[in-house]
Amino acid sequence: MLVHDTALIFGRYARQTLRSRLAMFFGVLAPLLHLLFFGPLLTRLPLGARGSSWQILVPGLLLQLALFGAAFSGFSVIVEKNLGVVDRMRATPVSRLALLLGRVLRDAVVLVLQSVLLVLAALVMGLRAPLAGVLAGFAFVGLLAVSLASLSCSLALRVGTPQEFGPTVNALTVPSMLLSGLMLPMALAPGWLDVLSHLTPLRYLVDAVRDAYTGSYATSHMLYGVLVALGLAAVSVTVGTRAFRGAKA
Repeated sequence: MLVHDTALIFGRYARQTLRSRLAMFFGVLAPLLHLLFFGPLLTRLPLGARGSSWQILVPGLLLQLALFGAAFSGFSVIVEKNLGVVDRMRATPVSRLALLLGRVLRDAVVLVLQSVLLVLAALVMGLRAPLAGVLAGFAFVGLLAVSLASLSCSLALRVGTPQEFGPTVNALTVPSMLLSGLMLPMALAPGWLDVLSHLTPLRYLVDAVRDAYTGSYATSHMLYGVLVALGLAAVSVTVGTRAFRGAKA
């Protein structure tokens, strides 16, 4: 029943996405511009054993794509809530977990597809990474998308307007981006900033994907990254499901 309900909800939102190809294009445009204009600036940095400039930048851009793409996905929930769509869905016998999973899995699939386009562009520009590492990066993108989209849906069900939702999400995502080392490894930062960055869950995912892109899989970064990604997904899906059960749309 859960699988059937989830597939039903996923299909509904997937069809909506297919009718909005322009949104998919603009979703990947910002990371592509970073790749094109920021990537060449890294070639002279003393990155040491952390890998080439592209092996540093591309993993960060992939997770940046997931961060902003999934965190703002709750805007559509606010629209549906105000139109009464969420109320009507919650009045059906469809599983509340399925109501969440159908949405967030759509978001994850879209963001992984955009990530594929980003990696293909990076390969043209000079990225060299093992296939297993690239696939691991896509897995991290998918897990992060599920986590953040679940939390975004939960927040959207609890706020009244987009004017409340947007600033709240910005207040959470911008510090996460700055402290996680998405653009540059935090090893280049002052000691106090490096220590502070370890309080950001995204930092562990960034380090793990960068290790994967250099072919290093049996590392502490990879272990912590996997544990944080799975733990964050479990907690976020639980929070999102409870929001669909109890929130008054």
